[in-house]
Amino acid sequence: MQFKALIALALSAVAIAVPTGGGGGGSPTPIPPSQCNTGPIQCCNSVQAAGAPAVTALFALLGIAVQDVNVPVGVTCSPISVIGLPGNSCSAQAVCCENNSFNGVVAIGCTPVNLNL
Repeated sequence: MQFKALIALALSAVAIAVPTGGGGGGSPTPIPPSQCNTGPIQCCNSVQAAGAPAVTALFALLGIAVQDVNVPVGVTCSPISVIGLPGNSCSAQAVCCENNSFNGVVAIGCTPVNLNL
């Protein structure tokens, strides 16, 4: 129970301290949804570099080691099942990620997805 509380606290800190989207440059070019072949498209509250302080704190809590600090990481993600149906939109950042095996807390190797294609 304490571990869940610690994760919730860490996620709330990420949601408060980290800007989502916009500016900064260096973002990969969005891909069409049809090119995401690593699993379902994810809707993440934020996408940041693995070396960002809030992300490294989450990695430490979860025991995750990432070698490249520039890898884009989605934070607090949930899958988007079918594009184009009502109720399946993403008001945060839609991404296609290489590693979604951390139950939505983080997703590693994320590329933005253009849902309008």
